[in-house]
Amino acid sequence: MTMKVGYLGPQGSFTEVAAKAVMPDSERSSFPTIPSCMEAAAKQEVDIAVVPLENAIEGSVNMTLDYLIHKHELPITAEVTVPIEQHLLVHPGRDKNLDQITDVYSHPQAIAQCHEFIQRELPNASIHYTNSTSAAALEIQENPDRSAAAVANLLAAQTYGLTPAKQNIHDYGNNHTRFVLVSDSKKEPVLKEAKTHKTTMVITLPSDYSGALHQVLSAFSWRKLNLTKIESRPMKTGIGNYFFVIDVEKEMDEVLLPGVIAEVEALGCGVRVLGSYPCLLSSDIDNTNKKELSPK
Repeated sequence: MTMKVGYLGPQGSFTEVAAKAVMPDSERSSFPTIPSCMEAAAKQEVDIAVVPLENAIEGSVNMTLDYLIHKHELPITAEVTVPIEQHLLVHPGRDKNLDQITDVYSHPQAIAQCHEFIQRELPNASIHYTNSTSAAALEIQENPDRSAAAVANLLAAQTYGLTPAKQNIHDYGNNHTRFVLVSDSKKEPVLKEAKTHKTTMVITLPSDYSGALHQVLSAFSWRKLNLTKIESRPMKTGIGNYFFVIDVEKEMDEVLLPGVIAEVEALGCGVRVLGSYPCLLSSDIDNTNKKELSPK
């Protein structure tokens, strides 16, 4: 039975590239926002939702984190990291006239990833935020009379008939994004190429316990468990109230991670596991899917 996959769209988004990389034979549906994509998975309208979680340049995608933590109990079932190459896309024939561009459209993270280029090359252009990079490309396609450009990938350029006026305009070369697959379904992709696993936890500290964070981290340290990420996020209950999102480079087992959870809970902390899942690295994406990012 074909797996139904929802992704942040429309077509041509980096999220679609991630979905294709992991599940090339799936039946894919695009959604206009991260919340609507995750809502579809929560209602089991799709088997899996693919959403961006973290970018190497701009950090966490807070919308995804907030919905994972506050809105839905959707387990993270897998992760795929995709190389991100941002390009300035325009209508054919406008690629020689950058000084005439008055408006730039893209997702807030993409704009931030290309901040220096935009400030240097398009200092007078107005910035317009969209729900995804592919939505920005669609906006340009549908308005050929505007002196506007989109920041998006080459798949979006191919999809919407646009021309890259400038390629690789992101400010830093090592630009990657982590995408996670979330699902309440029993259907899960088989990631044969995955070489590592992670477990993601949300830990809430007691308000009256001095040194609690140090002791929480010690529970991982003395067990020699490697933490690949620790991040504080507001609990949305008042100023100064935070929880911590922690990624552990280990899949859930029967001894070490349960031991951590028991020790941390004994300190009076709250612990919630968001998922224990295989991770597909960007270098593991096969050549067929990499061609999606190459000009034809």
